Amino acid sequence: MQMNIITVTDLVRRFGDLTAVDGVSFQVKEGEIFGFLGPNGAGKTTTINMLCTILRPTDGHATVGGHDVVRSPMSVRRNIGIIFQDPSLDDKLTARENLDFHARIYGVPSSERAGRIQDVLEMVELDGRMNDLVRVFSGGMKRRLEIARGLIHHPRVLFLDEPTLGLDPQTRRHIWEYLLDLRKEKGVTLFLTTHYMEEAENCDRIAIIDNGKIIAVDTPVGLKDGVGGDVITLHSENSEELAAQINSRYEVEATATNGSVSFSTEDGEEFIPRLFRDLSTEIGSVNLRRPTLEDVFVQMTGRAIREEEADNTDRMRQHARAWRSRR
Repeated sequence: MQMNIITVTDLVRRFGDLTAVDGVSFQVKEGEIFGFLGPNGAGKTTTINMLCTILRPTDGHATVGGHDVVRSPMSVRRNIGIIFQDPSLDDKLTARENLDFHARIYGVPSSERAGRIQDVLEMVELDGRMNDLVRVFSGGMKRRLEIARGLIHHPRVLFLDEPTLGLDPQTRRHIWEYLLDLRKEKGVTLFLTTHYMEEAENCDRIAIIDNGKIIAVDTPVGLKDGVGGDVITLHSENSEELAAQINSRYEVEATATNGSVSFSTEDGEEFIPRLFRDLSTEIGSVNLRRPTLEDVFVQMTGRAIREEEADNTDRMRQHARAWRSRR
């Protein structure tokens, strides 16, 4: 039976009058791929920073690898690797020099450093570029090097904050090939934050987080099953009127967004002919599909991640800076 390697109970983080993380509780099992899914400003990075001992919790408790993040921060740090959301490599050093510096900081014995550097570079297929300056690397190569750096001290947990943010789809797939092989071969626990739905599908379990609160934790399949039935999307010039007709006639909850109407129902293939027979509003097109994690998020929060305002993160950072300036 898998043991919990991370335990979080009623964790809170405030920046002055802003509550960035509001009493979250969850557990992560050893060897699991656990994901935080949510929009910018939801509290994902703040939670990660508390678990990595970068931020001190305002309230609540958390342990990583059996060590309390407040009372035993150095023990926590010895058990974790971190892939930050923003680039953190020294581009004036070579790939090998970046890894060597990190290994020294983590106390990797000098007799083991060269071998570990070679091993992790081979794993991310950068061994042929170990003596090249990082400044000439592509974005995908830098991300792979950051993963190698996070693994060189053999952590039990690897935290990945938006690990493929800004990368093209092909590079993102390659990064995930490395991560899935890593979990399979090394048994490392992976804890990631993301707002990419297809990325979240790689997780064993997902916690949906919004406005600093966790609103659901389950497997991707379990979350999608909770939506229920098939998802039908109708396109119409009178989407508001169409949604009102559907809600008044059938026992479903249809929502109108940007010229389309969406709702879920059992036996979608049989339901669609009834719509065209019963409704007076003209329907331009119809789409039938199984639920996605996007549907789960919309149902639980009332909006899509892609509709979030882009300045949510900036606003949180401004609150954080203002709070720190008063300390």
